[in-house]
Amino acid sequence: MNALIILLLGALGIVVGYGYYGRRIDKSIIQPDDSKATPAKMFMDGVDFTPAGRSVLFGYQFKSIAALGPIGGPIVAAQWGWLPALLWIIFGTLFIGWAHDYASIIVPMRSDGDTFGALSYKLISPRARSILLVFIYLYLLLIMGAFGQVIGINFMTNPAVPFGILSVILMGLLAGQMIYKMKQDIILTSVVTVAISFFGIWLGQTPAITNIFANFNSALGDNVKYVWPIITMLICYLGAVLPIWRWAQPTNYVSFWIIALGMVGGVIGLLIWHPSIGDFPAYTGWTVTGLGPLWPVLFVTIACGAISGWHSLVSSSGTARQIEKESDALPIGAGAMWMEMALAVISLLTATAATGGWDAYKEAFASGKFGVFAIGLAEFLSHIGIPTSFGVPYGMVFLTIMGLTIMYLVVRFMRVASAEFLGGSIPIMKNIHVGAIVALILSLIVIWTGVWQTIWVLFGGANQMMASLALLIVTIWLMNNGKKYSWTFWPFIFMYFTTLAALGYTGYNALKAAFAGSNVTGNYIAGGFAIILIICALILGYDGAKVLSAKGKPTAETG
Repeated sequence: MNALIILLLGALGIVVGYGYYGRRIDKSIIQPDDSKATPAKMFMDGVDFTPAGRSVLFGYQFKSIAALGPIGGPIVAAQWGWLPALLWIIFGTLFIGWAHDYASIIVPMRSDGDTFGALSYKLISPRARSILLVFIYLYLLLIMGAFGQVIGINFMTNPAVPFGILSVILMGLLAGQMIYKMKQDIILTSVVTVAISFFGIWLGQTPAITNIFANFNSALGDNVKYVWPIITMLICYLGAVLPIWRWAQPTNYVSFWIIALGMVGGVIGLLIWHPSIGDFPAYTGWTVTGLGPLWPVLFVTIACGAISGWHSLVSSSGTARQIEKESDALPIGAGAMWMEMALAVISLLTATAATGGWDAYKEAFASGKFGVFAIGLAEFLSHIGIPTSFGVPYGMVFLTIMGLTIMYLVVRFMRVASAEFLGGSIPIMKNIHVGAIVALILSLIVIWTGVWQTIWVLFGGANQMMASLALLIVTIWLMNNGKKYSWTFWPFIFMYFTTLAALGYTGYNALKAAFAGSNVTGNYIAGGFAIILIICALILGYDGAKVLSAKGKPTAETG
């Protein structure tokens, strides 16, 4: 099997999914109307509601939804063979992922910028709102715990990484100033900020800079695992409380180009190299030791790149409040999801084509799944003349950007969720600084106690359950507005029961290990998380089912 065939299949999925299916749904069902005022224009406050052009918002959307999931997920899932992973990446995006992301922009945009918490209150029940907010907060805490360890300790302690990250952040701040205050052309802004960012990434891996950070880490000694997570949390704090145009949106826009150019370079390198995947098996068997059965575990292992509940939060609480006109929703929402699918395909190829075969993959994977991607991307880039001495550090910065630019949005959404849930009884939680600080303290506790190692696997389950609950709310909204809804109803059914099974499987294994005396505290916490998430999902599913049954079931004619 040649790697180009896998690339071609991914490209075919984009043509069919976006070019035909997506446009058909947009034109015949949603029917965007650019004469309608969007929430970004109606409630413009310069903090969360800020109109943004399509180009800037596409970059923001992609970099906000694409984290470490579409990279680590396919590399892990390759243990079932390359074929199951590829099929889920392509068909998951085709029938579920793009529709989920696009609809998660449309519904809040047509509902005055309401969050999914507010929508669940209006469309399902007051109890549903409270349960959903609890689910969302715990789910977001899982993200911070999982990503916080990988970014705050594993990546930021690499001396070749911090200077490049600082360069990208500073250029993001400059981009915001140039776009919104200096009114500069977007092309000029992009060229200046992206070029300087790449220069910073290159400078950051030179001995003069790496020695500074290496000496800093050496001086910290064992405290390095505490200091860098705190620095990471400070970055997240600024991204969570500053106006979105000042930090999150422009920084993610600049980051988009750092990632997009790496993807383009990797694809060109693949086209020139056109390697075989060697003896990498298409299918290894139903059950993988240490992971579990293909269904349901594969479908939560690739937690992004096919479908992700995180996207619903970005789309609803972020992007829907920045859409300038309704016709932008399809290219931004669906387009960014298909680009993330492309990233997942590239990631799968770093595990298959870049390693050269099954045994080489297993050896590389034993050293860390993210290392597989960094080395693989560097190998692809080497075929367009970029030396691996730059390619590997760039791959590490690539990975760090992918995680860090998500983390401050996670904190932003955590403080929004806590304000909605507790703001009435504890007014101080409405303060953005208090909400952000509470979220950061809880995140540090999870990171420092090491619980993340046990609950990492729950992130995928919680993530996909969030996607199913978003699809449930979207389906009810479509029903209420007399629109066809089978395109979101059946994906909801599949994701809901698949994820319930995955959470149950993971929780059972965690509690079983705890009873056996293995990592007792961590496994009990993981099992507890799983039980709470399942209970929340069951209650929301029950309340949603009552609403659906009251309004009728989808048919070929009505759905």
